[in-house]
Amino acid sequence: MNVAIDPDLPPLVLIPARGGSKGIPGKNLRPVGAVPLLARTIRAARSAQRPGAVWVSSDDDAIGALAEQEGAGWLRRPARIAGDQASSETALAHGLLQLAQQQPLPALFAFLQCTSPFTTGPQIDTVIEALLNSQAAMAFSVTQWHGFLWQHDGLGHGIGINHDAGKPRQRRQEIPPTFLETGAIYVIRTAPFLEQLTRFVQPVLPVPIAEPAPEIDTPEDLALCELLAPLLDSAHPATHGDRGGLG
Repeated sequence: MNVAIDPDLPPLVLIPARGGSKGIPGKNLRPVGAVPLLARTIRAARSAQRPGAVWVSSDDDAIGALAEQEGAGWLRRPARIAGDQASSETALAHGLLQLAQQQPLPALFAFLQCTSPFTTGPQIDTVIEALLNSQAAMAFSVTQWHGFLWQHDGLGHGIGINHDAGKPRQRRQEIPPTFLETGAIYVIRTAPFLEQLTRFVQPVLPVPIAEPAPEIDTPEDLALCELLAPLLDSAHPATHGDRGGLG
């Protein structure tokens, strides 16, 4: 796609946040620690040092109003790309092309998800800086996985994935490092994304983060994050404090 890109612009942030959700109705507006999930994500983005403008892509008026209250811009998403079957990549491409009609795009952008309520500004900066200092086309947040992973073979028997199950049990320190995608932060070079329309434009760079990074997919996840909020938010009051619009 032929769009103008200015490599001197700071990365923009795009947060897809549609109104519908089957698993948790109104999920993006549900509070964790008295702060709606969308507001938490915007505040994390605005507390980071590296990004420039923060934009929310949504089909929902209440979400758009909250985005603007929190200091983000609202890109109205058409209903045809806001249903259960619509991909995040579709929303990202739509948002980027909307912005490209008004101004050049930066060379890279950050895609954040509201389902990760404890994302912080320093984490966003870390992933952006990792991509800038690499030859990768995208970088994403991961946590190191210390467990023993298994899968079924064709007969339903277990096969070790990250360890040799046919040998005496290895110590955790002896198995090769494996990483779990947090789902929170993806930083992507704009041009290859618009050409390929996938967040995982190759080559990719996993960026480990040390802090816990739970994701919200079920009501049980939401309840757990509500219990964790007093502990995890206290470490990052500038990001997750309970306050009004950022002006």
